[in-house]
Amino acid sequence: MRGDALACKGCAFSSARLLVIVILAVITTVMTAVAQEASPGSEEPQTAQTVKSQSSDFPERELVVGTKVAPSFAMKDLNGVWTGISIELWQQIAGKLGVQFRLAEEASVQDLVDGTARRDYDLSIAAITITADRERSIDFSQPFYDTGLGIAVSTRNASIWREIINTMTSFGFLQAAGALIGIALLVGALIWVFERRHNDDFGGGAARGLGASIWWSAEAMTQASTGHRGPKTLAGRGLAIIWMVVSIITIAIFTASVTSALTTRQIRGLVNGVEDLPRVRVGALAGSATIGFLESEHIRYRGFASIQEGLGALNAGAIDAFVYDKPLLIWNVEQQYSGSLDVLDTVFDPQSYGIAMPTGSKYRKAIDVALLEAIHDERWKQTLFHYLGDRR
Repeated sequence: MRGDALACKGCAFSSARLLVIVILAVITTVMTAVAQEASPGSEEPQTAQTVKSQSSDFPERELVVGTKVAPSFAMKDLNGVWTGISIELWQQIAGKLGVQFRLAEEASVQDLVDGTARRDYDLSIAAITITADRERSIDFSQPFYDTGLGIAVSTRNASIWREIINTMTSFGFLQAAGALIGIALLVGALIWVFERRHNDDFGGGAARGLGASIWWSAEAMTQASTGHRGPKTLAGRGLAIIWMVVSIITIAIFTASVTSALTTRQIRGLVNGVEDLPRVRVGALAGSATIGFLESEHIRYRGFASIQEGLGALNAGAIDAFVYDKPLLIWNVEQQYSGSLDVLDTVFDPQSYGIAMPTGSKYRKAIDVALLEAIHDERWKQTLFHYLGDRR
């Protein structure tokens, strides 16, 4: 009996141990399943860690952001509040990156570039054109706005006498006039060759004979001949007939071309595109990327300290065209000179605006990613339309 009791007791102990093992196995299986189910959601903590890592590239302080007044990209009101395309873009980027900043104003783009190169600013944003020269001293973000140079012109017609002078000093006019004079001289010389031994009017010495022949050729060309002298030989008279007919047609065409050119200029104005700039008085913003283009094209220009000063000179008639970044021209003309100045539809010398940063900036990558996300957002399109409308 005692043996049976001991056997039963051992059996109970074995059953209890087996039950514990089963419970532990079930718990292990459940925990493994829960861990596997949670594994797809592990991307969220990883993303948070990535954002935190990107934000850690920024200094542990308030960023100093350089800017300058460049309507409609950066504007400051009377209360010192900044608005504009570039300002709103940076505010959106800063919000994405979770960084604090304050704006510091400079007088010119070159001052911004120099200050960024000296690391006075953590970055600079306004309407800063990306150029090779600037890239040598600072780094740029991805471009956020593609544009080009534009031309502002006066809507008032230029003086008719100025149009006449410009037309008569143009290369085409001088070329045509030179050809006509050259033909007249050739005809006069041939008349002298044919007539010098048979006609006293063209005889005598070479100087006297050639002078008389050329004078007669000029009279025949302009239909001013009095008829008291003329060629007598058959060859001379044949040449005279041909020259009179040709000169009538040539003078008529020449006169019609000049009249058409003057009329067209009066209707369309002095400047209709970049091809007209070499022959007019051009203004540009001193120290801007526009200067490089004008100098490369050998276009003479007058530099101005500000866009307002340049447009004022254009409005006063001191210059015929003002060349600068087209969106900035559009804004300033529409705000101040909508009735007297206009910006041509033409765009040339493509340019791009970017955010300037010191060379080797650690946070350039983070800014690029946030910038690209921002400019592909619907909010960016609304910002551009708000400030530039359809003319962008």
